[in-house]
Amino acid sequence: MTAIAPDLPKVYLKPGELHFAATPAVVTTVLGSCVSVTMFDRLSGTAAICHALLPEGPRSDAFRYVDSSILLMLEMFAAQGVSRQRLEVKVFGGADIIGAGGNRVGVGRRNVEIATLVLAANGLTVAAKDVGGTRGRKLFFVTHTGEVFLKRLRRGGGAE
Repeated sequence: MTAIAPDLPKVYLKPGELHFAATPAVVTTVLGSCVSVTMFDRLSGTAAICHALLPEGPRSDAFRYVDSSILLMLEMFAAQGVSRQRLEVKVFGGADIIGAGGNRVGVGRRNVEIATLVLAANGLTVAAKDVGGTRGRKLFFVTHTGEVFLKRLRRGGGAE
């Protein structure tokens, strides 16, 4: 893939992290069973993305969990004076992974379910999503436009 916005700063989002942006950047992350939720406010140009590993958990380690990551992102936007109704929301990831003994582990599916439930409970509609399946994804989130570019990964981890 050709470079996306080569003049913008690059941020690599690791599992269990969240990035809130008031200035333009390209945030990249790689997902398997983890879920990323992006939120973008076109009016202010602010954006956020999380890389959550597990569906639910304590707020003490909030960015690791889908439920608390979404709620913290909403709090960050509210602190900037951005109403929820202005947010464009997208959801990615949640692939099924193969566990020990060849059994499928349902963490990815559960991550997507919790993201969907928490977003709906907070009055948010998902504008776009690419979830489930058995392959990982590499995301490129352009924070000042809200665009998300996606590469599907081969089973061995390389991009297609």
